[in-house]
Amino acid sequence: MEIEKSEKADMKPVASLTDLVDSLDFQHEDYRSYFDRQTARVVSVEISILSAFEEGDEEDLDDVPDWQKNEVEIARAIVNDNSKRFINPPDKFDFHEYRHMEDFIDTVDDAQIAKHLARAIRGSGAFRRFKETLYHFDIQERWFQYRAKAMKEFVIKWAEENDIAYEDDLKAKRK
Repeated sequence: MEIEKSEKADMKPVASLTDLVDSLDFQHEDYRSYFDRQTARVVSVEISILSAFEEGDEEDLDDVPDWQKNEVEIARAIVNDNSKRFINPPDKFDFHEYRHMEDFIDTVDDAQIAKHLARAIRGSGAFRRFKETLYHFDIQERWFQYRAKAMKEFVIKWAEENDIAYEDDLKAKRK
């Protein structure tokens, strides 16, 4: 069915759950990520480029390579945004993976395995030891499924709180 032009203009772009979940795993200290409401995409911009605009040093960006020109335009739009076009995407620190590890342990039926996992997440190196323990008991796939479901629920909640339309393309991508 074709959408009338006036209806099309009123439609919000639809975000991909895959993109939102991926943004949790692909955060980097040299880049700043934003969700662009206009395109329904997560965009990342090198912090040095953002800083040049924020500090009024735009002329420093005149000689960026061609492959980075789009990033410069995105940075310009972010710095000049007064309309809330760009918002913070779902954040890995708000996801609290450690809490999800604890919750996963509560789902493990084998008391001995649960005990080993609980011990593994104590102290420094908890994430590494947790993964090693998962592999030792060959339950890593169960954890990955549990984590994927928790991440999906987290980004859906974020999308709903931010009035972002989304499409659940995760099942199609994971097959």
